[in-house]
Amino acid sequence: MRIAIHHVGDVGLRAGRILLGEQRLTSLGVVGRRPNTRTDARLEMASDLGGYDVLVTDDADSASDLAGDALAAGVSCVIWGDGDDDTRALGDQFAAHGRTLLVGANLASGIAPCLAAHEWARSAEVLEIRYAWTEPGRPIRRGEAIPFPDPVGARWAKRRGGDGIAKHFVAPTEGEWAAAMAQVTAATDEGVVSRIVGVADLAPHLEGLALAAGALSVGEFPYGLVDASIRAEHYLAAALGAGLDVATYTGAPVR
Repeated sequence: MRIAIHHVGDVGLRAGRILLGEQRLTSLGVVGRRPNTRTDARLEMASDLGGYDVLVTDDADSASDLAGDALAAGVSCVIWGDGDDDTRALGDQFAAHGRTLLVGANLASGIAPCLAAHEWARSAEVLEIRYAWTEPGRPIRRGEAIPFPDPVGARWAKRRGGDGIAKHFVAPTEGEWAAAMAQVTAATDEGVVSRIVGVADLAPHLEGLALAAGALSVGEFPYGLVDASIRAEHYLAAALGAGLDVATYTGAPVR
């Protein structure tokens, strides 16, 4: 697997380091700068994107330009940000060329909903599903109580999207830690059961894992504009294989 990476911040740098731990990786081409090839023989300067399978970037500001470069080179593209209108408008062109444009390979749009989708798939009769994530900001003092794993711990969160039995929440959090969780309440033969899965780690590391998971799983996605949740199992498996640790809790059945 040959991956090109364009990084502008710590998230992209972490993703690159995580990708170097992948056994399937044969080359990691760095766009726009010359890497220290003495640290790993697979590192190289990416002078021609056409020689790679996918271009990966944490650059939200230049996402549309980079996606255009990937399209011109005939390779798929994975973007950490959720993609602006100009970026998303390229989806049809990627599909026409048999390539994938995966956006939102991050904690909020990638890991959190994929945790929820994974738990949802395990249950025959889901009564309620909630997922939540942290983002930098001043903590709030009321709202929805969300049980993130330690060291983040329980936080107040505010509603952000979702309808019907699905509800989404975001918890503003200060400091270096980040987290995501999903809670699925389902009816079983034993009664109503609530399962919680969650992740917590240093924020740049979690975001780097989310971006790396997109790069490693992009071949499992359909062509055109996609987000991680449509192939939740493949995306989550890639994240787990790259080192994502998941905490789980199942409450006693309520009859």
